Amino acid sequence: MLVLLAGIFLLHITTFILLLAATIENAWWVGNGFSTDIWARWVLNGQQWNYTDLPAHYPADYLQAVQASSVLACVFSGIGLFVFVAQLFTLPKGKRFTFSGIFQLLACLCIMIAASIYTDIFHKNENSGNYGPSFILAWIAFALSFISCVIYFVLRKKNT
Repeated sequence: MLVLLAGIFLLHITTFILLLAATIENAWWVGNGFSTDIWARWVLNGQQWNYTDLPAHYPADYLQAVQASSVLACVFSGIGLFVFVAQLFTLPKGKRFTFSGIFQLLACLCIMIAASIYTDIFHKNENSGNYGPSFILAWIAFALSFISCVIYFVLRKKNT
C-alpha cells in the first residue's frame, strides 16, 4: 500500500507541475518569430524576444475564461495535494481519498475548460503558427488529473 500511495503522490506532483508549466510557459501558439501564451505574445526582433500585448482580435471574455480556468486548475490541484497528505494522517480509512478526488476532478474540469475554449475560439483563421508545447502540456495534465481523480475514487471504494 505504501508503494501505491507513493505512486499516487508522484502522479499528483507530476500533474501539478504540468498544470503550472502549461499555465506559465509562453508557448500555447507558436510560429516563425513569435510565441503566444494566455497572457501575452513574445515577438523575436533580431536576436531578442520582446514582450507584447496579445492581438486585439482576441475576445477578452474568452481569454479571461481561459486564464481563470488555468489558474483555478493549478489552485485546485495544489489544494488536492495538500488535502491528500493531510487525509493520510487525519481521516479514517473509508473517507481518506474523497476530498482529494473531488479537488482533482475540479482541476481536471478547469484545465479541460481552458484548453477547450482555447481550441475552439482562438486561432481559427490564422494560417501561420501551430499549437505549442504548453497547449499540449495542458491536455496531458487534463488526462493525468482525470486518471488521478479516478484512482482516488477507486481507492476510496477499495478501503471501505
